[in-house]
Formats: sequence, C-alpha cells, structure tokens
Amino acid sequence: MTTADAPMTVLVFSDDARTRAQIISAIGRRPAADLPMVEYAECATQPAVVERLDHGDIDVAVLDGEAQPAGGLGICRQAKDEVYDCPPVLVTIARRDDGWLATWSGADAVVAEPLDPMAVADAVAALLRQRRAGRLPVL
Repeated sequence: MTTADAPMTVLVFSDDARTRAQIISAIGRRPAADLPMVEYAECATQPAVVERLDHGDIDVAVLDGEAQPAGGLGICRQAKDEVYDCPPVLVTIARRDDGWLATWSGADAVVAEPLDPMAVADAVAALLRQRRAGRLPVL
C-alpha cells in the first residue's frame, strides 16, 4: 500500500452518539472516488478531542457546533490556536445565521443542520484533498 492509498483519519466529535453516527453515515467509507478509504475516530468530550488532535494522526475533524457542554465552535477555535499543524475542520451549525461564529472559530468549512449527506461528504472530501495535498512530498 502506498502513502497515497493509506486510509485517512476523520475525527467526529459530538456529545450525541446519534449525531456522530449520522455524520459518519453521511461521509461513508470513501467520500470521493479520488480519495483513499477513511477511518474514524469518535470523541464525545472536549478533552478527548484535544488529546486526539495533539496526537497528530487526524486528517480532518468534524465538530458538532451544538454539542454540550463544550461546543464544536469553541473547540475549533482552541484547536486552531493551540494545535501544531491543526487539520482542516468542518463545523456543523444549527442555524445558517450562525455562519459568522464558524468564521470566528477558524473553521475551514461549515454545514448547517439538518445535515444534507451530500453536502457533508462533499465538504469532507474537499478538506481531505486539502490535507492530502499538504502532505505530499515535493519532488
């Protein structure tokens, strides 16, 4: 297996297991034909997200903006400020009017609820391509 074929890892954060399952189902095993398979790391708490991001093996993070007690927007802001080589982050929001909060958080992409599976998969695929391009060796 070449590096280009190695699975990529998507972190999915929500305090609600159903929300995590909905996001994983929307993305699927391969969000686009030009990308390798994806593996998932599920987190239900803010400390677990921070620990996993610090580990450095996450290619894209999908954070639930409505999670409690720590929401994905605040976690995104913290990660962008504190994590070296922070992966691209997709944040889900409950209202389209909250898009400005996603901008404040430093999110690389945002999807509003109710989640459209195609929109989630397309957004994650774009972020995976971005991450993959940043890790390709320069010849």
